[in-house]
Amino acid sequence: METGRTLLRTCPLCEAVCGLEITLDAEDRVLSVRGDKKDPFSKGFLCPKGASLGRLDDDPDRLTGPVIRDRATGRHRRASWDEALDLIAESMPALVAEHGSQAVGMYVGNPNAHTVAGALYLPLLIRAVGTKNLFSASTADQMPKQVSSGLMFGDPLTVAVPDLDRTDHLLMLGANPLESNGSLCTAPDFPGRLAALRRRGGRLVVVDPRRTRTAKLADEHLFIRPGSDAYLLFGLVNTLFAENLTDVRVPVDGLDEVRAAAAAFTPAVVAARTGVPAETVVRLARELAAAPSAAVYARIGTCTAEFGTLTQWLVDVLNVLTGNLDRPGGAMFARPAALGIVRSKPFRTGRWHSRVRGLPEAMGEIPVATLAEEITTPGEGQIRAMVTVAGNPVLSAPGGARLAEAFAGLDFMVSVDRYVNETTRHADVILPPPRIAQSPHYDFALLGFAVRNYARYSRPLVPLAEGQLSEIEILVRLAAAVTGREHRDNGPTSQVAAVDELVVAGMLHKAGLADRRPELIGDDSTEQRLDLMLRLGPYGEWNGGALNLATLLDNPHGVDLGPLTPRLPEALRTASGRVDLAPAQLLADVARLRAGIDAPAPEFVLIGRRHLRSNNSWLHNVSTLVSGSNTCTLQIHPADADRLGLDGRAVVSSAAGTLTVPVEPTESIMPGVVSLPHGWGHDGSAQSVARAHAGVNANTLTDDSVVDVPSGNAIFNGVPVTVRPA
Repeated sequence: METGRTLLRTCPLCEAVCGLEITLDAEDRVLSVRGDKKDPFSKGFLCPKGASLGRLDDDPDRLTGPVIRDRATGRHRRASWDEALDLIAESMPALVAEHGSQAVGMYVGNPNAHTVAGALYLPLLIRAVGTKNLFSASTADQMPKQVSSGLMFGDPLTVAVPDLDRTDHLLMLGANPLESNGSLCTAPDFPGRLAALRRRGGRLVVVDPRRTRTAKLADEHLFIRPGSDAYLLFGLVNTLFAENLTDVRVPVDGLDEVRAAAAAFTPAVVAARTGVPAETVVRLARELAAAPSAAVYARIGTCTAEFGTLTQWLVDVLNVLTGNLDRPGGAMFARPAALGIVRSKPFRTGRWHSRVRGLPEAMGEIPVATLAEEITTPGEGQIRAMVTVAGNPVLSAPGGARLAEAFAGLDFMVSVDRYVNETTRHADVILPPPRIAQSPHYDFALLGFAVRNYARYSRPLVPLAEGQLSEIEILVRLAAAVTGREHRDNGPTSQVAAVDELVVAGMLHKAGLADRRPELIGDDSTEQRLDLMLRLGPYGEWNGGALNLATLLDNPHGVDLGPLTPRLPEALRTASGRVDLAPAQLLADVARLRAGIDAPAPEFVLIGRRHLRSNNSWLHNVSTLVSGSNTCTLQIHPADADRLGLDGRAVVSSAAGTLTVPVEPTESIMPGVVSLPHGWGHDGSAQSVARAHAGVNANTLTDDSVVDVPSGNAIFNGVPVTVRPA
């Protein structure tokens, strides 16, 4: 019989922010994980990833202390924290002194969005590294949405999400939340919310090149040619204008410009490019306009395509034109409880450009598609050293093989990561964070995209061992080491406390509340910082409400802060104070879209796919998750497989590379399209389970020379390929 103590925390493995009940044994190992039925947001929902958290926490391949690589043998050996940080403090400042700060590149992975350390202390490390060569998973994922939102609303973090619990009609493109649990739309139990939409008489329409699990749940599924979503959406916009079906209810500029841009994209024209019949395009537009409330939502399948930013822009154009932006049941904006960065100037891109290809910066980042060339191309500003934090770009970025070779040629590399993986194997020093159960949790980033306002804080379930560093301490001490400052702690977490005190003092001074410093509570300076952000937030006791850290500690299951409410125009940060419906950068890219109307279609195009039991590359070392449907196969329509004589394995080639992969014929994918899952390719991995289920790296086929123009996002969907028998 299971015995132990049961504690509460939020799951940090995806964007659903589900509440968990975790039972620990006497030695602080995870015995079981269940959904927290008392969590007002997730209400007990649990997916296989969350259920496997204990196995991830207790993974024997997980690093438990720093390691240093012997360059002669390529092998890593154990080291003390001081030895590892000493090596960094000796190497990085000397390299910067010789080659300049731009000789250092930095890559930030997706897990940073799920940690307190990533939200509050990663910016300190970025400033310490002091380079404009900052790369992240954002330009392999959601940057098109953030650029379009920034240009339309003045802030890239002001992202409209579908009001799932009240909408009457949801049009979804390139998203599969029954597998992904949702993305840029924080909604625990997304499947249950979609089922509830249909039970109350609402309508769900899914547009996707695959009949995904989400598509099977829908009232209607429409196949679409990969990469053509912007054409379909422009066809809907064209119909709304042509039939006088617009109903704009928010202050906007640029309505006439959008009308003019849409003129060329008639239903008949877009039907030829998308494969969606013209009469269906017209019907979809009429249904959106006629619904009592409606929302359009598009995600990674459309972001990681040739016209990703235009697609995301047109999503919100449709929400505006149908009268559904910032309206209950439509597309709305969350009101997160913790005070975030308040943008003082309207968003813009291109403040600097990449050295080799001249691609513009967005949100302080250079496109990851340029990383390999920035390392391998000689000249002033060439990247000679890298700092990576919780990322595996060799598997997640385009041109993975080329990137692996680039990392192998660096002068020095530091990684903060729990594993020796395909990227960190090249690091001279790896600094591993502690177990998930040993870290605090508050979803600073994800609650900004929630479909209901909510807050929950989880203290660490398990104390750190003697001499063990928290992830927060690792980032703070690493920030000191890369600049050559004293990185050895002079007392219990004194460096973290010093950093937090500067931040807290600045925030209090800006708010005119310097005398309130003694009122802040918390077991450490990080909790006091969170307490301050809650008190100054929209529900906070220093802002007319009652919320503070004590509220969350008294309510460990979480606090429901109510449904989304209209937030415009106070959320806008545009120069005009109105929604910019026709940003000049996006109108300029429409010419590229028009030019592609008559482009010949390749015989096959490649798309990715999500697995419920997977999360990019880093969960492939959990045995319970690499089973069932979570396998690396090439999905192809049976008619295409028969025509090509495919039997067992196929050779897939693109402009970038070639793979041999097992074939999985299925009628769930449209003819002319093949699909590979993301994040595999673990041949020779130091992770035993991942190595035994290696799969192939789909990004061997993706071309890092091609990006979505406005955002610089990598293109993983709609990649032209050839397929032949192995």
